[in-house]
Amino acid sequence: MENQGRKIAVHSFATALAGAISETFGRATGSPWPLEIVDAEELPLRNTQPVQFRLKAEGGLRGECFVELYEPQASELAAKLGAANAAPVPEDAGKALAFVLSSATDALKVSLAPRYGDVAFKVDSVSGLAFGGMLVVRLAPSQDQSGAGILLYFEAELLNSLTPSAAADPQTQAGDRSIHPSNLKLVMDVELNVALRFGQRQLPLREVLDLTSGSVIELDRMVDEPVELLLDGKLVARGEAVIVDGNYGLRVTEIPQAVETHFLR
Repeated sequence: MENQGRKIAVHSFATALAGAISETFGRATGSPWPLEIVDAEELPLRNTQPVQFRLKAEGGLRGECFVELYEPQASELAAKLGAANAAPVPEDAGKALAFVLSSATDALKVSLAPRYGDVAFKVDSVSGLAFGGMLVVRLAPSQDQSGAGILLYFEAELLNSLTPSAAADPQTQAGDRSIHPSNLKLVMDVELNVALRFGQRQLPLREVLDLTSGSVIELDRMVDEPVELLLDGKLVARGEAVIVDGNYGLRVTEIPQAVETHFLR
């Protein structure tokens, strides 16, 4: 549950930042640049110079997120900013992009406020950093899923701040691990693990240790009773077990309550 909660929190933060950058860049240039999260096991190989920034959060969130772009994309974006403002392009493309990121954090703070309260961001241009071991999220333009885009790196303190422990989170202490309705759309692409339960049975340790190949365990459910679909141990649906292309499947016959109610508060 902790890893799932962390993934949802990081996805929500990255989506909010992508939206803030897109909105700010579009407003500054008059040309839309929509970004979205790209799920990729391997990051694209880059042979050009990186342009890096540090976003340092204080207040309701604490820690650092690093933003990385690569040439020639960084210079192209900076050139669009200069052309839109009838101003010369800075020799250092990072200065123009740092301004965009600083402006984007203003919108980001508004998006994060309902969950984390007041958050302040400081944006710095950095260079020569290696991000081994950090959690990375890739953002790419919606029209182009190629190598172009932005990489976000999350260090441990920010990850812990995004997903506070049960001892530090009043909502978690009250058993509330849900999502505010206004933020549900931000996590629609997050993958969740579900399980089928055909039945259950309590066994003393003695019988568990005596299990061997061929042992039969009688469950508490009749063969004609529906199978349960569980999400994080919570019942979300019932149905009939079926075979789909040689794999087990479930034909849903009953949903006790709207699935979204398991997430919303």
